[in-house]
Amino acid sequence: MTDLTCASREELLEIIAQQQAQIAALLVGVEELEAQVQQLQEEIGRLRSGKGGGVEFAVKASRPPREEKKERKHRAQAFVRRREKADEVRYHRLERCPDCGAKLTGEGWEHRRHQVIELELRRRVVDHVVLGRRCGVCGKRALPKLEDKEIGAVGKRRFGASVQSLVTVLNVAGRLPIRMIRRMLRETCGLHLSSGAVVDLLDGVRAAAEPTVRELRAQVRASASVCADETGWREDGVNGYLWTFSTSALRCYEYRPSRSGQVPLEVLGENFGGTVTCDFYAAYNKLGAVLQRCWPHLLRDAKDLAEINADRPEVAAWREALKALYLEAKTFHHDNPRKRTRARRYFEARTAKLAQPYANDRAAPQRTLAQRILKHLHELFVFVSDPEVPGDNNLAERSLRPAVIARKISGGTRSPKGSETKMKLMSLLGTWQAQGKPLHATCQQLLLSSPARSP
Repeated sequence: MTDLTCASREELLEIIAQQQAQIAALLVGVEELEAQVQQLQEEIGRLRSGKGGGVEFAVKASRPPREEKKERKHRAQAFVRRREKADEVRYHRLERCPDCGAKLTGEGWEHRRHQVIELELRRRVVDHVVLGRRCGVCGKRALPKLEDKEIGAVGKRRFGASVQSLVTVLNVAGRLPIRMIRRMLRETCGLHLSSGAVVDLLDGVRAAAEPTVRELRAQVRASASVCADETGWREDGVNGYLWTFSTSALRCYEYRPSRSGQVPLEVLGENFGGTVTCDFYAAYNKLGAVLQRCWPHLLRDAKDLAEINADRPEVAAWREALKALYLEAKTFHHDNPRKRTRARRYFEARTAKLAQPYANDRAAPQRTLAQRILKHLHELFVFVSDPEVPGDNNLAERSLRPAVIARKISGGTRSPKGSETKMKLMSLLGTWQAQGKPLHATCQQLLLSSPARSP
């Protein structure tokens, strides 16, 4: 420590300056501590008053006195299975008391009711006997004519329309192979069918449905918008193709050994005047109709491209910009046709601007997709100018899904006749299902009202 008695004037001034600096620092620390104390006192006050003030561990206020329980408000509709009309009522009662063993008397009262729904599957054989009579006046023999609706069967067929419809629904809608259908009918109904009998029943429905299927195809050709797609199908172990042409209420399936552009041209016709929503497969280019290319196919390829080039963030950004453009176009709606057409041109111009920088750049990963976009530019936004046209091909893909599952289960068909029967029955039942019709009852009604006769 410096002796102040011997210190010079300059040393004293330096010591005074150091002490003043220390005092100033201490005063600043005192002010900060006073501020913290004030903040803590305010927080303690909030906690004691029960107001958390955003603090998670705030003390809850005292609970208010418990209110009387209000009567539950009953719903106008109960969302439970409604009790059905019983075909049979069985009563269960005890004959003796379980405690003392005394005999119980009286009818008793209904304590509760438990409803059980049973399903009885059994075959029923009906002999329709034709009785002949002779006229007492002219002496001629009189025989009644059996109608299909009266006997419940088509022509001279041994199995009724209910059996024929059930086999069809199980095979087409249920996608059960013939062997499983035979086993199911044998174990549940006691009905023994051979494989040939099942095939004959299916072919009988196909013959009865010929006029309906022709009308269905005509309706598809007359539709303003059709979704088309194709998948693999095997006939007698040989690879072929199953085509679908679908609308919101119609399903049309066709089998062809080829995947060429001649198939959609044959099915829809050269004079088809609607719009076909499809993927980028070149077979649809032969159609003279307006085409709407599927956006999810394009965006899926762009996503795969971005994943392959994960080290290049500009590819992912390009894909996101393309997706955002599609979502913006998808949300566009307007009642004025001119404004819709103008909006379509606007989206086409923006898409072209997005693709042109990469179309001729050999080093750009987006080059192939950019060229595809520019090639089909006028087929990407038809759904903007025509609201009835979907911008995706999901309807056709969903229509193909049952056929794909059936192919995985059964492996396809075994003959050209089997393929024809399969395609027509799939078209028939797929259309009924799209229209919300009951399959079994509608098929049975078709059989009994059809003029077709079995040999």
